[in-house]
Amino acid sequence: MRPRPWPKVPELTAQVARAVAARGPYPLAMRVRDELGELFTDAEFAEAFGARGRPGWSPGQLALVTVLQFAENLTDWAAAHRGRYGMDLKYALGLELDDPGFDASVLSEFRTRLVEHGMEEKVLDLLLTALKKRGLVKGRRQAAHRCPRPE
Repeated sequence: MRPRPWPKVPELTAQVARAVAARGPYPLAMRVRDELGELFTDAEFAEAFGARGRPGWSPGQLALVTVLQFAENLTDWAAAHRGRYGMDLKYALGLELDDPGFDASVLSEFRTRLVEHGMEEKVLDLLLTALKKRGLVKGRRQAAHRCPRPE
């Protein structure tokens, strides 16, 4: 895998996505892209992906899809469908309007690779770090007292 930076949001994608979003609440996927930028870099996941073969989907982008999928309670199929047809997800991933998206199996393969390499908490850790840096969540505090031991 050759880590690559996230693509900029294509102008036409941005224009159409913003026009569609103007008719309701601003979509989560677009807010994440606007406020958190390149949330997950490919380099963070390099150890789970081989150096040979043809380049596949960006692990950083798949991590974002996985987070949004969880936040919106989407199946792999529904998340892939959004990648093909949803302006908000095309915007968040920096895709052209005519990009065909990804197959649903790519998401389960991504999660399987993370588990196989002991990286199953990596996405959550990176997300929490980014949110803490922006003051959107607070760090964990230790309890002031301990529970009594059973006798």
